Amino acid sequence: MMVHDREGIVLTGATPESRDRYERGRDLFLCYVGDPQAEADAAIAASPGFAMAHVFRGWLNVLGTEPAGFVEARASHAQAMPMVATACERGHLAALGLLLDGQWHGAAQALQRVSIDHPRDLLALQVGHLLDFFTGEARLLRDRIARALPDWSEDRPGYHALLGMHSFGLEECGDYGQAERQGKRAIELQPRDGWAQHAVAHVLEMQCRHRDGLAWMLDDTDRWTRDSFSAVHSWWHAALFHLALDEIDEALALFDGPIHGDKSTLILNLIDASALLWRFNLRGIDVGDRWQSVAHNWAVLGEAGAGFYAFSDIHAVLALICGGETDRLAATLESMERAAAGPGDNATFTRDVGLPTARAFKAFADGDFKRSTELLLPVVPDAYRFGGSHAQRDLLDLTLIEAAFRAGDTALARALTAERRIAKPGSPASEALFKRARALPVAV
Repeated sequence: MMVHDREGIVLTGATPESRDRYERGRDLFLCYVGDPQAEADAAIAASPGFAMAHVFRGWLNVLGTEPAGFVEARASHAQAMPMVATACERGHLAALGLLLDGQWHGAAQALQRVSIDHPRDLLALQVGHLLDFFTGEARLLRDRIARALPDWSEDRPGYHALLGMHSFGLEECGDYGQAERQGKRAIELQPRDGWAQHAVAHVLEMQCRHRDGLAWMLDDTDRWTRDSFSAVHSWWHAALFHLALDEIDEALALFDGPIHGDKSTLILNLIDASALLWRFNLRGIDVGDRWQSVAHNWAVLGEAGAGFYAFSDIHAVLALICGGETDRLAATLESMERAAAGPGDNATFTRDVGLPTARAFKAFADGDFKRSTELLLPVVPDAYRFGGSHAQRDLLDLTLIEAAFRAGDTALARALTAERRIAKPGSPASEALFKRARALPVAV
C-alpha cells in the first residue's frame, strides 16, 4: 500500500501509523517545540524502511550546528540511502549528503529544486529556509517561500509556518510592513509558532520600536517559551529591547534567568549568551563573573566545537577572550586557521569573515583598537556571507564603532555613527553615539 503525507507526497516505506508519527514530528519542528526527534525515532521504530523518517532525523541533527549532530546525521543518511525511491526523497538525500560534505550552499540549492518541483513539501521549504539563514542568503529567505505560497491556503495545516518564514525573509530584505503583517497572521493561525514570533521581534528591532518589541515579547511568554527550542533566542531579543532602552538591570536579569540561567551547552544558546555579554562590554557595563560560565561551556566543547562553522566560532572567541580561557582561545583560533585553508563552504565563511572578525575581537580586547578597526572595516559590508541575521551581525558594527572611538579615529567614528543614525532613526542609542562622535574635536 502506497502511503502519502497530508499534502499528497509519497512516503516510501511508511505505514499509516509511522506516517502519523512523522507528521507529528514535522508539526513540532515547524513550531520549534517539543521533541520532533522522538517522533522521528518512533516513526522509524514502527517502519524501519521509512526513508523520509531517516532523512528527517538526519536534518534534525544537522540544523542545530552541533558537530556531534553531524555524526548522527551521517548514520541517518547511510540508512536512508538504499530506501529512497522518489525524486522528492532523492532530492532530500542529495541535499543532506551535500551538507554533510560541508557544502552548505550546495545543499540549499539542491533543496531549492525540490521546493520548485514539490512546493507542498513543508520539510524541504523549512530546511531550505534555515540553510538560507546559515549562509546569509536574504533574498532566498524571502523568495524560496514566496514561490510556494500560491500552492497553499490558510485552511491547510502548516500554512502558518510559511507565513512565519516569509515574514523573516521579508524582514531581512527590509520590507518591514509586510513582514510584520505576515508574522502576526502566522501567530493568529498558530500561537506557538516560535519562528513567526521571532520574525516579528526582528522587525521591531530593525525599526527601533523597542517598547513595541517588549510588548510583543512579554504579552504572553508561555506561548513562545513552553517546551520551545527557540525560547533562549527569543529572550535574547527581549534583552536587546531592554538594552536599547538603557534598562540594564532588566537585560541582565534576562541573562541570569532564561538566557543563561541553566548554563546551557547548546551552541545556539551559547551564541546568544556571548553576543549579549559583549554588547554590555562595549557599553562599559560591568557584568561581574558572568563571562566565566559562558567561556567554560565553550571550552568544554573543545576541539569538536571549533573550526566547524565560522559564525559560531566568533562567538566562542568572544567568550574565551573575556572569560580568560587563553589556551582554548589559542586552540580555537588555530582551528579557524585550519578551517580557512580546508575544503567546503566553511573555509570561505572563515577566511572572508570569521577569521578577520575573530582577530579584530582579539585586538579590541588587547587594547589595539586601531588594528581592530583595520580588520573590521572591510569585513562589515560583507558579513552577511557567513550567515546570521541583521540583528546578530550588528555586533560587528557596534564593535567597529566603539573601536573607532577608542582608537581616537574621530573621522571614522563620525562617519560610522552618521551611517547608523540614518539606518536606525529614532534609536536613543544610535542618537547617543552620533552626539558622542560630533562632540569630538576635529583635526584641521
